Amino acid sequence: MCNRARFAGEPTTLFGSAAKLFGERPRDNRFNPQELRPKGRAYVIREQDGERAWDIMEWDVLGGQAAWPMTNVRKLGLPQWRKLAADPANRCLVPLTEFCEWTPDKHDLGDGKPPLKGEMWFNVTDQPTFAVAGFWQATKEGNGFTMVTCDPNELVAAIHPKAMITVLQPDAIDTWLRGSYDEVVALQRPYPAEHMSVRGPVFPTRRSAG
Repeated sequence: MCNRARFAGEPTTLFGSAAKLFGERPRDNRFNPQELRPKGRAYVIREQDGERAWDIMEWDVLGGQAAWPMTNVRKLGLPQWRKLAADPANRCLVPLTEFCEWTPDKHDLGDGKPPLKGEMWFNVTDQPTFAVAGFWQATKEGNGFTMVTCDPNELVAAIHPKAMITVLQPDAIDTWLRGSYDEVVALQRPYPAEHMSVRGPVFPTRRSAG
């Protein structure tokens, strides 16, 4: 499941949003919105009082109330998720430039160290920055978000056969943020594989191995 992603940008008028934050930008040096990791803070786009703008939330919609960060959700019909997914106020977009899945098997890099899985990085060729369907809620730890997943397309399935994140077409942005529950569930489908590419495997902890 996607637990690594990147957004090479800062708030602009992307996907019909204002180039502003609903809250304040964190001042600590641990805030790095360009590298998304579970429990890390990232940019999302949402609507409030008729305005569409940016916010900063933690990538865990349960705010630490589960055994692991809830970064991806697929079964929107479950009561706890339907309540959030059905309310446009709790929906958001997660802007990304690429996302990662790990190789199914470990690789022996021939360096005398234990084999390890490689990172496969996917991007969307017809959208250099793309929007992923998400929703959010307020938690005891602050606002937290999750990405919505769906069936994988052929490209992703070769690496991760269970699911992929729901990448939205540009003309589906308004529907995701404002549509009915049934309308947004209909958007929970794989992005066309012919409009995506992948690079890897890469092994960032083994710099000499690429």
